[in-house]
Amino acid sequence: MRYYEIILMIHPDQSENIAHIIELYKKMILATQGKIHRLEDWGRKPLAYSIKKLKKAHFLLINIEVNVKLMKELARHFKFNNNIIRNLIIINKKAINKVSPMLKIRDDHKKNVFSLAKNSINH
Repeated sequence: MRYYEIILMIHPDQSENIAHIIELYKKMILATQGKIHRLEDWGRKPLAYSIKKLKKAHFLLINIEVNVKLMKELARHFKFNNNIIRNLIIINKKAINKVSPMLKIRDDHKKNVFSLAKNSINH
């Protein structure tokens, strides 16, 4: 079993179907005794440049532990799935469980906005 980090850029029109997409890949991974160490839905984000005439994409980050055979099958699935605009697969040396910097920044921003709103109400 190897550790992988996968980033998926999904067509923005499929944002409503993200739960189904996540469930599909979860089933594929867990059916072969694979493990999901981290799964983060980063939401819709603007792209640095247009891809297939799109300005935004829905981002997913998945850290998994699977065998090479399943990873090849997943990579093939990503390639031929029209809803996936781009994918990035990285081999890791160990499992990554902690929150990604992308989510940490978003959570910190929400906390700051909440504390500002709370302070303005108290004054």
